[in-house]
Amino acid sequence: MHVLNTLSRKLVLLIVSLSIALSAAMAAQAETPSTGWLTNPAHPPLSTRVVLTGSTNYDANTFDGFLEVQLNDDWKTYWRTPGEGGIAPSFDWQASENIKDITWHWPAPQRFDLLGIDTLGYKGHVIFPLTFTAENIQKPVNIKGKVTVSSCTTVCVLTDYPIDFTVTPAALKTDSQALHLFAQGMSNVPQPSPLIEALSVIWDENAQLVEITAKKTTGWQTPDVLIDGSTDAVQDTFFSVPNIQVTGNTLRARFDASSWMGKPELSDETLKVTFLDDSFIAEHASTAKRGIATSPSQPSFFTAILFAVLGGLILNIMPCVLPVLGMKLSSVISAQGLGKSQIRRQFIASAMGILFSFWVIAALISTLKLTGHAFGWGIQFQSPLFIGVMVAVTAIFAANMLGLFEIRLPSTANTWLASKGDNSYAGHFTQGMFATLLATPCSAPFLGTAVAFALTTNYLMLFVIFTALAFGMAMPWLLVAAMPSIAQRLPKPGRWMNRLKVTFGVMMLATSVWLMSLLQSHFSLGWVATIVVVATMIILWRTSSVYGRKTTIIVSALAMVLLVVGIVTASLTASKWASPLPADHTWEKLSSAQISHHVAQGKIVFVDVTADWCITCKANKIGVLLQEPVYSALSGQNIIRMQGDWTSPSDSVTQYLQRHGRYGVPFNIVYGPNAPNGISLPVILSNDAVLNAIKLAQGTSYE
Repeated sequence: MHVLNTLSRKLVLLIVSLSIALSAAMAAQAETPSTGWLTNPAHPPLSTRVVLTGSTNYDANTFDGFLEVQLNDDWKTYWRTPGEGGIAPSFDWQASENIKDITWHWPAPQRFDLLGIDTLGYKGHVIFPLTFTAENIQKPVNIKGKVTVSSCTTVCVLTDYPIDFTVTPAALKTDSQALHLFAQGMSNVPQPSPLIEALSVIWDENAQLVEITAKKTTGWQTPDVLIDGSTDAVQDTFFSVPNIQVTGNTLRARFDASSWMGKPELSDETLKVTFLDDSFIAEHASTAKRGIATSPSQPSFFTAILFAVLGGLILNIMPCVLPVLGMKLSSVISAQGLGKSQIRRQFIASAMGILFSFWVIAALISTLKLTGHAFGWGIQFQSPLFIGVMVAVTAIFAANMLGLFEIRLPSTANTWLASKGDNSYAGHFTQGMFATLLATPCSAPFLGTAVAFALTTNYLMLFVIFTALAFGMAMPWLLVAAMPSIAQRLPKPGRWMNRLKVTFGVMMLATSVWLMSLLQSHFSLGWVATIVVVATMIILWRTSSVYGRKTTIIVSALAMVLLVVGIVTASLTASKWASPLPADHTWEKLSSAQISHHVAQGKIVFVDVTADWCITCKANKIGVLLQEPVYSALSGQNIIRMQGDWTSPSDSVTQYLQRHGRYGVPFNIVYGPNAPNGISLPVILSNDAVLNAIKLAQGTSYE
């Protein structure tokens, strides 16, 4: 019995020992394989390792792992497309056995700039997820080769790390820590995102650039865009740092393309487009289509300032401002009896009025932006209340200049109107404000670019750009303020001065009539006609009171006779001195969806965004769109004409303008098979600009 007990104890002890040994052997077999941390004595700041997670896909014959790189200090390594310097990490695995392929997943990189050299890569720590594909996942695989990592600070080092270990994928057990690191790496790998819509890639061979257009449904914050690809044509092409513009939810990025082999050809090549926007990352593949890049380069801050000054200066010769300039000329002449210091202060007061008005407009636009409302240049003319106030103000100025009445205020204030009391700084200040308000329905060269820059930047820059606009517009006033002797060298006031004031008064009255005509977009024609009749009666009554009934009747009758004779004479002789305007084209209502539909059918789409209150729009229409050869070109069977009306507030038209980086009218753009994103036309149209855009959009010319 004792012997049996002894044998039993020994047998139990043997079984326990064998179990422990077997468990240890199984645990050793179940360990997730890893190279461990590898270092190179020649380059201590970098260490790396290859780790398998134990996750296996038997159907696809794949198993997961990752390459982990640890970089000390300021060392960095590179993305798959490193930029202007550096070499991407690589894994030479061709000596491996039972390995068919290794897929490398690239986390989103950072952009680095060193001494003007732009590179893309990683700093500190990075995990590159790897997917191994076996020939037969049930058999052992030998992963053998070397990992090569390029790392740089102010110098660059290329370091090799040998890899050699054997594993049976089917026998792998998952490791939670390795799975966590693999998931961490994959979370930084850009994938296609449903938030990205309307992605297009245009290859402009003539300009040698790529234009990316994409819409993000949640909007953009601080975006960056990267492009690369796997084909030889793309890999042999160097892409510059993109010029990025964001308008609403739409992003446009332009990349200059170059190649050491000559001019690149990227038409029909597949590009990988990577979007980085704060914590948002996404990558989409898209085929580059030959076309015309239409997104204008965003001007630099100093260029925008220069454009703002020039645009403001040009506003002074636009028809909107001429009546006010007439008033100012009257002030210049009347200032001859004043001292230089007083003349200087008066004209500085006018300049301050201009500056104040531009600041008010900037504040209004900032408020609209903050509250999510539509905003743009001249948008106040969409308000019938504003138009009504402007009608009243211009009529008062006109009547005052025509001598129909005078406003007398207490001697401490002199007169509210500068045209009446030239010693009133408040009047001159008001004159400057008034000039600015009348200028807003006009657009001018350089003005659109400056305003677009201002409305897409931060609020401080918006005020800076509008201050530059004010400075440009105030330059004639500031010129007289700087050299008041100009006013003293003009002819002395006399009877001719009164005639000049009457002339400018008539110009101001014409401005009132034009403003009143804008009200028909908001009220019935009957109401507008009633206002005109009442205003005419008031003017005749005041004229009778000032100049006498007999004079009023004679002048009115003479004016009517001259008007009738002028109309009849013009109609009978128009063919000899002017070409009659043809009937306007039939226009479709602006629709972005229909634009895409027509372009897909090979049509050319000409878009005209206009407003009744926009004087530049009227000039473009009468001077170009209704004249030959543009009129016939727009009448072609392959041309679709679309018009957006911004006379009254329209969210759809405002959004359309903002998608194209515009914040005012006029805006004209041509779409076609060769320009699906459109070719924007200049503010002031010309025959050549319109006709060349149509040819380019069709793809019949690359002039």
